Amino acid sequence: MSNYYVYILASQRNGTLYIGVTNNLQRRMYEHKNGLSDGFTKQYHVAMLVWYEQTSDVASAIHREKQLKKWNRAWKLRLVEDHNPDWKDLAEDWFTLENGIAQDVGS
Repeated sequence: MSNYYVYILASQRNGTLYIGVTNNLQRRMYEHKNGLSDGFTKQYHVAMLVWYEQTSDVASAIHREKQLKKWNRAWKLRLVEDHNPDWKDLAEDWFTLENGIAQDVGS
């Protein structure tokens, strides 16, 4: 059975937000933290994982992602605040920095 993740990234506390979906959250965070994909998160330096949820159903994950993207900013901020009031980067311990590049520290 596969797992799917809907997640919210932030540039900083109350900063720019990004909502995404993936089947491998650790790999996807590695990509975001290293700017491996050109686009919004790289351009605006959005790489702090501040919220995520997991499901085993891909359709549910995609539906939830679309739902959250339609929410107004205040609702998104409340979702993060309710689950992560300190806006801690939930993936900060997943990698180490070596020469300015995040390195996976294991699974």
